[in-house]
Amino acid sequence: MKIMKEEYKKIHWTEHSKAKMRQYGLSKNKLINLIYKPQRKEEGIVPGTLAVMQTNPIRSYARKRTTLNRASKSYLKAPGEIWLMYKDVKDLRKVISAWRYPGISKPGEAADIIAKYS
Repeated sequence: MKIMKEEYKKIHWTEHSKAKMRQYGLSKNKLINLIYKPQRKEEGIVPGTLAVMQTNPIRSYARKRTTLNRASKSYLKAPGEIWLMYKDVKDLRKVISAWRYPGISKPGEAADIIAKYS
């Protein structure tokens, strides 16, 4: 049995996606990882696009001891999802938009989320 690997294509970042990356504090490396290792793939609202998603782990505040023997709170990630919408064009993968969704979505709700946050 032959296992097919997903092709690595050159990634083109649109100006809209760059603006959304700045707005939501997302890095290129995080989004590239999301493209190749998504937790869920869905059809985008634009014909011919794909929307991929990864969730943030649910964590809360943690107490740490400092060198001065004081307890301090350190903030850990809140629950949510990171979404990315892209389209494959010949040998190019065009990233159209990226955003954070503050909740946890159910499969099949991507169209509502994309319309609201992208």
